[in-house]
Amino acid sequence: MQKITAFILPIITAVIIIFGLFKRIKVFDCFLCGAKKGFHSAVGLLPALVGLVLGVTMLRESGALSVITKMLEPLAEISGIPVDVLPLAVISPVSGSGSLTMFEQILRDFGPDSIQGRVASIIMGSTETTFFAVTVYYGSVGIRKSGCTVPAALLADMTSFVMSAFCARFL
Repeated sequence: MQKITAFILPIITAVIIIFGLFKRIKVFDCFLCGAKKGFHSAVGLLPALVGLVLGVTMLRESGALSVITKMLEPLAEISGIPVDVLPLAVISPVSGSGSLTMFEQILRDFGPDSIQGRVASIIMGSTETTFFAVTVYYGSVGIRKSGCTVPAALLADMTSFVMSAFCARFL
C-alpha cells in the first residue's frame, strides 16, 4: 500500500499532461496562468493574515487573554467547561497555531486522560478557526461583508465547546 501511495501524485500528473496533450491544450501555459493567479491571491490575502497574526499575538502577550478568560469563568462553570480549557476556547476561533499551543500546554499540564485533556481534545477536533477561515475564503473572492457567517460560525463554536464538556464527562 505504501508503494502505491508514493506513485499516486506522479500518476495523476502524468494523466493530466497526457489528457492535455490529447486535447491539444498547452498544459504548461495553463499551469503558469494558474500559478500567477495563485500568487496574486496570496499577495491579496497577506495584509489580512498579518493583521490576524498580530491581533492574536497582542491578545496573548498583553494579558487580555487572561482577562477574557477570567470574565468567562462563571459561564464556564454553568456550561461545564473546565476553567483551564477556557484559553483554548477563546483562541481557537481566531488562530490555529495559537490553539495548538494552548492544546499542547493543557495536555502537558493535565495529561490527555484528564477531564481538561479530553475536553481540549474534543474542542480541537470539532471547531474551526472561524476568523482565519472567513479571512482566507472570503478575502480570496473579494467578499467584504460576511453577513451572518461569523455569528453563525461563532455560535457553532460555542455549541462545540459546551458539547465537548458534556461528551467528555458523560460519554
